[in-house]
Amino acid sequence: MNRAYIPGILAMAAVVLASNVLVQFLLGDWLTWGAFTYPVAFLVTDLMNRIYGAAAARKVVLAGFVTGVICSLIGTQIMLQGDGYTYPAVTLRIALGSGVAFLTAQLMDVAIFDRLRTGAWWRAPLTSTLVGSSLDTAIFFTVAFSGALTGLEPGNDVSWANEALPMLGMGPVAPLWVSLAVADWMVKLALAMVALIPFRVIVAKVLGPAQAV
Repeated sequence: MNRAYIPGILAMAAVVLASNVLVQFLLGDWLTWGAFTYPVAFLVTDLMNRIYGAAAARKVVLAGFVTGVICSLIGTQIMLQGDGYTYPAVTLRIALGSGVAFLTAQLMDVAIFDRLRTGAWWRAPLTSTLVGSSLDTAIFFTVAFSGALTGLEPGNDVSWANEALPMLGMGPVAPLWVSLAVADWMVKLALAMVALIPFRVIVAKVLGPAQAV
């Protein structure tokens, strides 16, 4: 493996690890702190894609996926207690949703970025991240919490996530998990815009100013 890929691999592994830890800590009613670290994974992928190409970006995505799988395996062995029940920190549905969402969304990001790489400097990272982030959110929350998929893990009670409530506390009535997904998606969209700044700065520093325009 090209040693030049190592910083990207380490950065992706760090983002995935941090997000797996921070997702355990709530921020308000709809978010966790992990919602603010996980989108950085798309920035790492796009930087690797711009600087080294799609093949290198896919290697970094694979490293992130393996890190996520390891975190999920560890999480299934950590038992938590609440309301008189003992339950794993990571359920099968969460592990499955996380893995499938990450791999699908990141590979889609790589493909879209590669297709748009010759356009305006911002078009490839912004478009690929917006599509990838939307796909990631839809897959993860549906697989992890939707009542329609209880057959994936019959012993996992997700009734709490399917409680009908006003969306984000003020919109139409929808399952709680939909509000969680929408809040997560909105953060990802906002951070996709913000990430354009470090993307342009880093690309200009590594490849030269001519490559950042």
